[in-house]
Amino acid sequence: MEPSVSEITSPNLANLFDDLPDAPQPIYAKLKQAISLKITSGQWQVNQRIPSESEVVKALGVSRMTVNRALRELTAEGFLVRHQGLGTFVAEKKAHSALFEVHNIAEEVAARGHKHRSELLVLESAKATVEEAMTLGVRTNHGIFRSVVLHFENDLPIQIEERIVNANLAPDYDKQDFSLHTSYEYLMSVAPMTEGEHLVEAILPSPIECERLRIKASEPCLQIKRRTWAGDDIVTAARLLHPGSRFQLFGHFGR
Repeated sequence: MEPSVSEITSPNLANLFDDLPDAPQPIYAKLKQAISLKITSGQWQVNQRIPSESEVVKALGVSRMTVNRALRELTAEGFLVRHQGLGTFVAEKKAHSALFEVHNIAEEVAARGHKHRSELLVLESAKATVEEAMTLGVRTNHGIFRSVVLHFENDLPIQIEERIVNANLAPDYDKQDFSLHTSYEYLMSVAPMTEGEHLVEAILPSPIECERLRIKASEPCLQIKRRTWAGDDIVTAARLLHPGSRFQLFGHFGR
C-alpha cells in the first residue's frame, strides 16, 4: 500500500541538530541521531515523506555521501522506508533487536521512546528433564528454574520469553520480581555472559500463544532460541517468540 503523502519541508531541517548534545561524532552519525530523535519523539510522523538527499544537502550544507549513508542506515534499521518513484518516508514503527547481540528488552523498548512492562506467567524450581539437561549441559535431575514472561510495549504484547536457568549459577532466580526488572538484568549481575548462540526460525504459534500475543492463528511468528554461557558453563536457555508483524532482527556486517 502506498503511503499518504505529507512532507517535511526543507526549512524545518535547518534546526535539525539543535536538540543534540554537542558531542564529537561523525556528521553522518549526528544526522542519524537527529532524524531518529525526530521520529521517536513523534515530531516526524509515520508515512510522512522526508526531503530528498539533495534537499538535505542544501539545507544542512553537508556532503551527499554523508546524507546517503545516514538515510541508508536508518532505512536498514527500520526508521525509514523507500518507495520507488515516490521518495523516502518515515516507516511504521516495528520493534527490532540486534541479530548478533543480546540486549535487555526493557532498554530496547525505552530506546524507541515507548513504555515496557511485563507479566510473570510461570516461575518455578524443578529438576531438569533429559532434554533440559542436554540443553544446559548438566546431569538429568540437576536443579533448574523455569520461567515464562510476557513482555509488552505500550501495552501491546511483543514477546513471550520461556526460559530455563541453571540453579547453581543463578541461585536466587526464583526470588526475583520480574515486574520490576528483567531476567536479563539479574542473570547478567550474577553470571555475566561471555558467549551466546542464536537459532532463528519462522513458525506458526500455538492457540495459547496466539491468545497471549493477541494475534490470529494465521500470523507467523519469529522464534529465537538462545543459549548463553558464563565461562565454560551454560547459564540459561531461552525461547523468545515475537509476532512477525511487530518485530524484526537487524544485523550489520563489516566489510
